[in-house]
Amino acid sequence: MIEIKNKQIIIDGKPTLIMCGEIHYYRLNRKDWQDRIDNLKEAGCNAVATYVPWLCHEPVEGQFDLDGHTRPELDLGGFIDLCAKNDLYFFVRPGPFIMAEMKNEGIPYWVAKKHPEIVPLGWDGNDATTPTLDYLAPGFLAETKKWYKEVMGVIAPRLHTNNGNIIGVQLDNEIGMLSWVSNCPDLTDHVIEDFSGWLMEEYEAAILAERYPFDLAEHEVRVEKFRSPSEDYAPELLRDLGHYMRNRFARYVAILRNYAEEFGVKDVPFIVNIHGTGGGRGLTYPIGISQLYESYTQDEGYLSGSDIYFGDLDVTTFQDLYLINGFMDAVHNPDQPLTSVEFNCGDGNFGETYGARYDVSAADFKTRMCVAQGNRLINYYLFTGGYNYQIEEAAGDGNGRIASTGERHGFAAPVNPEGKLNYTFPRMARSIKTMMAVGDKLAGMDEERDEVAFAFIPDYYMTEYRYPKSAKMKEIIDNVTMHRGAGAWELVARAMLLANYRFGSVDIQNKELNPDTTRSIVVPSARYMDREVQEKLVQYVENGGGLFLYGEVPTFDMEGKPFTALADALGVEPVGVTFNHHGHNMSLTAEAWAAPRPEIRTYFTQTFKTADGVVPFMRVTETNDICGFESTVGKGKAIVLAAAYRCDLDFVEKALGRLGAKAGLTHDCEYHGIFSTSVAAEGERFIHLLNLDGFDKDIQLTFQGEKLLGGRRFTLQSKDGVMLPMNVSYHDVTIAYSTAEVLKVEKDSFEFRLTQSADTICLETAREVAESESYSVEMLDGKILITSKKHAKVDDKLVVYFS
Repeated sequence: MIEIKNKQIIIDGKPTLIMCGEIHYYRLNRKDWQDRIDNLKEAGCNAVATYVPWLCHEPVEGQFDLDGHTRPELDLGGFIDLCAKNDLYFFVRPGPFIMAEMKNEGIPYWVAKKHPEIVPLGWDGNDATTPTLDYLAPGFLAETKKWYKEVMGVIAPRLHTNNGNIIGVQLDNEIGMLSWVSNCPDLTDHVIEDFSGWLMEEYEAAILAERYPFDLAEHEVRVEKFRSPSEDYAPELLRDLGHYMRNRFARYVAILRNYAEEFGVKDVPFIVNIHGTGGGRGLTYPIGISQLYESYTQDEGYLSGSDIYFGDLDVTTFQDLYLINGFMDAVHNPDQPLTSVEFNCGDGNFGETYGARYDVSAADFKTRMCVAQGNRLINYYLFTGGYNYQIEEAAGDGNGRIASTGERHGFAAPVNPEGKLNYTFPRMARSIKTMMAVGDKLAGMDEERDEVAFAFIPDYYMTEYRYPKSAKMKEIIDNVTMHRGAGAWELVARAMLLANYRFGSVDIQNKELNPDTTRSIVVPSARYMDREVQEKLVQYVENGGGLFLYGEVPTFDMEGKPFTALADALGVEPVGVTFNHHGHNMSLTAEAWAAPRPEIRTYFTQTFKTADGVVPFMRVTETNDICGFESTVGKGKAIVLAAAYRCDLDFVEKALGRLGAKAGLTHDCEYHGIFSTSVAAEGERFIHLLNLDGFDKDIQLTFQGEKLLGGRRFTLQSKDGVMLPMNVSYHDVTIAYSTAEVLKVEKDSFEFRLTQSADTICLETAREVAESESYSVEMLDGKILITSKKHAKVDDKLVVYFS
């Protein structure tokens, strides 16, 4: 039995941590399957994941091969069964779209040839530049149902609920991604008709006539007007098209689930994969959340899965990963946990140029952060490389293979196509084994949070479709894009993490905003903000909440219509926004509680006239105009900085402190560059630390005002991560604290990874610790204090034995 409950994946009554590795069976010789499975087990994984390429299994309509009768490596059931024999769970991803660098995104070519009406058109009726299809077109759905009937016939008997090993099924892959990246909103005749019907259900006739000054019932008219919109309704179309697409994708996912269940696939999680990372950053990732959150929150039984393509995790990018995990959690239903179903690993050499060479810490750091934030399933993608075989259907496209990457595929993976382990494998394996050693604990633990959250506004990321000729769409999108990401992420979120704040996120668009549960909130704000969101923020502050707004105080709603409810409540009148230009470079001068602080340059400011009682703390140098202020609203308080600022940890800490948020887990390293958080359940706790820099750091850890580790200082090694146990119990032994992390737990021995020149492990137990030449044992205040005689940089393994 598999349950999704309390943000946990519960298998047969036990919270379970799933560590997968993606192995493409169809890209390997069948004789090599076991070898790659052995590699995966050596890495510490307990599950295998794979795409199932429709293109390979039905290259010719009606001619299916799912049992390997044409090619041995196409025996899907045989591969799943082999994984079961190796005591591995299985996560299956049958499309219909799979991407995976496959030709035609894994869809057989004959589908579009048979149904040309399903091939989308873009703005102005132009051909789509990406090989996507109309998801809800009857022809596409009919062929997809036939595919699901065949592939689910292999999957259903092997479900965990049928005593098999399959614990999750993904529905399609990266839905809406191809249309987003090409700015092509799938404007087939069918989509436009469906969109028109959705509009008629969404709005009363009189309102709809005001929004769209043409006859939606006339086919030719609506096709022309939606493919080539005019400025008088472009902002309305921007908003409505985004909302419609969310609904369209959700209906598509529900149809796929119905197909799967019709063919016997039930009582396992259905997973929807979210796309969006790019260029080694996560700034655009929330676009994928915005597109798909209605798909996986529409009913019970769904999970969302992230795509994590960051490369190295360092001080430049670490807040990206932390934020996108928070944003995913913010839109989830209460029981839904985080998962990552494409978790980039390997050396980054995707182009075989050695131009992107990841540090060995890359997968380790990302694993640790994701697990700390509550990810219950991580799928390492791609775990092993393979080969793209030649198929007759692809003849004439330049190489005749199933994918566009040449003969070899996955050459950046930890296990290359020939089965050789690359330099990233040992460190990745170490982190997986470390998580799995205490996986039974971590699977039920949640991150501990300080009294501050980072706001997520889904409609701020609903920017994937923009008519290229619309100045109004461009103005809204450019302003929202400017404020939603880089500034707030680079300056505020990074400062919060470096100042040791552990924070979650809250969806202030769709969820309740209550000061009793969210004492203070950081809001990246644009000139445009939905009317209901503005009003919700006003009520939140009036009821006692603390608001830190960074960006611009909104003066318009999301359709560009004037709306100043938030500004009015704050007691300010926005005067205007100024940007630097040649010969004019603004600076900021702090005052009141923000002073003394050096004057710094800025590139934009929004300035205000203020009512009595509004206290300025930041002004534009020379003009003395106010661009930062503190305002009391009802029982609450707002701090607004409407200017580009630097990553000032002291400023952010003071601002959040004034709103009632204090960091509970701190360290004293003056060089920063440390990520820290904690997870806990039922009195047990793990402290997670990452040193993002290339030098050792000596620190003192403090938790809720008390010094940790018995008051000892702690050396966090260069580019290293640790997970320190606090009050963690196994086999009648409680680890009160330890400077070493747990690697393996057995009844009569605990294995640790040492991190110090002389590690300390403090135990509470009635059991006797066996003597050893590797450590000394003493009693201190009724506790057993074990001190390692090994230097961690010489030998980092220590086994403590119990008599």
